[in-house]
Amino acid sequence: MPIYLPESTRTSTESLTPRQIVAELDKYVIGQAAAKRAVAIALRNRMRRQKLSPELAEDVAPKNILMIGPTGVGKTEIARRLARLAQSPFIKVEASKFTEVGYVGRDVESMVRDLVELGVEMVREERLEEVHLKAAENAEERLLDMLLPPTRTLTPDDESNPRDAQQQTRERFREQLRAGRLDNRVVEVEAREKSFPSLEIIAGSSVEEVDINLKDMLPGLFQGKTRKRRLKVPEALEYLTQEEEQKLIDMDSVARTAVVRVEQSGIIFIDEIDKIAGREGAHGPDVSREGVQRDILPIVEGTTVNTKYGMVRTDHILFIAAGAFHVSKPSDLIPELQGRFPIRVELEALGKAEFVRILTEPRSALVKQYMALMDTEGIELIFQDDAVDRIADFATIVNERTENIGARRLHTVMEKLLDDISFEGPDLAVKRVVIDAAYVDKMLAAIVKNEDLSRYIL
Repeated sequence: MPIYLPESTRTSTESLTPRQIVAELDKYVIGQAAAKRAVAIALRNRMRRQKLSPELAEDVAPKNILMIGPTGVGKTEIARRLARLAQSPFIKVEASKFTEVGYVGRDVESMVRDLVELGVEMVREERLEEVHLKAAENAEERLLDMLLPPTRTLTPDDESNPRDAQQQTRERFREQLRAGRLDNRVVEVEAREKSFPSLEIIAGSSVEEVDINLKDMLPGLFQGKTRKRRLKVPEALEYLTQEEEQKLIDMDSVARTAVVRVEQSGIIFIDEIDKIAGREGAHGPDVSREGVQRDILPIVEGTTVNTKYGMVRTDHILFIAAGAFHVSKPSDLIPELQGRFPIRVELEALGKAEFVRILTEPRSALVKQYMALMDTEGIELIFQDDAVDRIADFATIVNERTENIGARRLHTVMEKLLDDISFEGPDLAVKRVVIDAAYVDKMLAAIVKNEDLSRYIL
């Protein structure tokens, strides 16, 4: 999801100390103090760098972070919440989706292009907010022009003053429009259709390159045709407002601002980096693992990537990599790539105590989510403390007996627990449901006891 920054890269988070950053992350992520501490220092160093002289700031490289820990312990959530807190362009990619140059698949530079696209969208949304009032006024005037009949040309012989009468009529229409009394009227609007010609991508070229080349060679091809559409007044007003917003935004300025923002405050989260930590000489389909590492290396080191919004430098983008490293280990990465992730933190596996806190403490805790969902059906769902304790018990047991997927196990357990209530919710006569330990045992005990069954269901 896009995170919005003000025009300057100096944000309101400047005043946040590392301790306060950790406190903010604590609202959403349970435990993992070492990882939170590392990312808080990295974010604070980025703020410190902005206060240096330009000459010195250019030489201060971001301290990239490598998170090591099993799945479902909060690696991705920490990075995502950090980006939201810093109001930075943020993107999450999976290292396993990239392939070495010469293989069919996504090239590593696409992560930077995707980040720039996000940055452009962020800046565009900010500019839309700035021009919305002006665009709404312009759209209203255009709609009044459509609603009012054409006026005759004034002549010097006119003794009366029809201009005042026309203005009065226009103001009456404006009042009716704002009061919603014209909502059932239909007007004709000149609308531009979006045109997307079918393209066949040539092997070895990226979609971005094809897009840039075609738009340069055939600028009129993507404009689309115009046609008249009959719309009700509210729909017409919304369409005209969007059209006016686009007219008031300078996309060249948006692109320039977005590129600077990505270069100075962008964050790229590379997940599953352990999946490419194999050595050359391996057999089977994974022979390109080390090649992917070599391709990622210049991006992390600092290079220039060509995007359709211009050249983007990656020298000061913060990279956060994460992996479970069950089979491989960080030392299996090529030495050059290891050296580009100087900060390493190990995340701990979650136990029952953490599960109880995850279910109840965060702002968007699972228990709060299900209570809110059932409230939409008029059902008051109440979780007793002993029920939360038993849910955490069952999640811990299943993680120990089967695959340890961390906090994600809570989702499967909760879904199974509330299956009947979710299905029968609209038809329930009693709109107050209390979940206690006995109810949890009734719904889950048999499944958890049968290990084979729990592997399939939980």
